[in-house]
Amino acid sequence: MENVKSQLIKLQSNGVTLSTAELLRYQQLSKLFSLAPKRMPQAKLAGSYLTKHKGRGMEFDEARHYQPGDDIRAIDWRVTARTGKTHTKVYREERERPVFLFCDYLPSMAFGTQLLTKAVQAAHVSSLISWSAAARGDKVGALVFNQQQHKEIKPLTRKKAVLHVCHELMSLHEQSTQYMPDKARDEKAFADACARARRLARPGSLVYLVSDFQHLGTQAIQHLSHITRHCEVRAIVVNDPIEHALPKTSSLQTVSVSDGKNQQRWVLGDSKEQDQYKQWRDEHNRTIYEMLRKNNIARFSVSAGLPLDDQLQSMQQEKRLELN
Repeated sequence: MENVKSQLIKLQSNGVTLSTAELLRYQQLSKLFSLAPKRMPQAKLAGSYLTKHKGRGMEFDEARHYQPGDDIRAIDWRVTARTGKTHTKVYREERERPVFLFCDYLPSMAFGTQLLTKAVQAAHVSSLISWSAAARGDKVGALVFNQQQHKEIKPLTRKKAVLHVCHELMSLHEQSTQYMPDKARDEKAFADACARARRLARPGSLVYLVSDFQHLGTQAIQHLSHITRHCEVRAIVVNDPIEHALPKTSSLQTVSVSDGKNQQRWVLGDSKEQDQYKQWRDEHNRTIYEMLRKNNIARFSVSAGLPLDDQLQSMQQEKRLELN
C-alpha cells in the first residue's frame, strides 16, 4: 500500500481523476518514447523526415549520371570534371509526418485494481506521445471519445497543440465517469470512433490507437484496416493486471465483482478457478492481438498497474541487454 502511495505521489495523480500537473509531467519524459517511423512517411507537405523519394530537398543523397530533364543547376561540376561525364546532384526529400492519437474513454476503461484506472493510464500514454511528437517538430492531432461524445483536435505544431490535447483529455475524462457499460452501445461508439479516425488521419500520419480494445468488432477493424493503407498504425493496448490473472492469496477468499449491471462471485486462492480464469483471459487477449496483427497494426501493451515511465525504462533496459 505504501508503495502505491509513493508511486501516485511521483505521478502527481490519485489514480482515478486527471489533473493538469500529471499530464504536464510527461513533457520532461518525452525522450522515453520513440516515434521513429517503421516505414517511410507518405505525407506531401515538407517536414523533418527523410524519405526514399528523391528530389530537390535539403539532404544530399548521391551524384548520378545526368538524365534528360535534370535541372542543370544541380550538375555536380567536381564529379563531372573528375570523371569526364556529366553528373547531377540528387537530394532526398523531407516530408512531414503528423502524429494522430485515438484515445478511448469507454466505460471499460474506467477500471483499475492496483494503481491507475485504464482511462487515466491511456491519458498518460496520450500525453507522452503528444509531448514526444512536439519535441520532434511533428504536428499532433487527436480524437478523444467516450460512450456519447467525441472531441476532434486538428493537427497543430508546438506546445500549444499538446496543451490543447491535454485539455480535451481532462475534459472528456471527467464527463466519462457518468456512463455505465452497455455492450451494444459501446461497440457502436468504438466503431463510430474508428470511422471518424479513418476520415481524420491524414495520409502519411503515424496513428496511435490507445485503448483496451474490448469493443473491437468487425466494423471497427474494417475502418482501421483502411487507415493502414495510408498510415503507419500502432496499437497501445492498455490493460489491468487482473485482466491477465486473478490475484494470488494464501487462503480461499470469496469476492463479489460487478460490471455495473451484472454481478458475479469469484473464489480467490482456488487453483482450478485461477487456471480457468487465466485460460479464458489469455484466449480473449489472443483474439484481440490476432485481429490487430492480421490487419498490419503493430501492438504494444501497457499496464495500468505500474507507472508508465517505469515500464518504458524497463523496456529500454531489455533492448540494451538484447543488443549486448
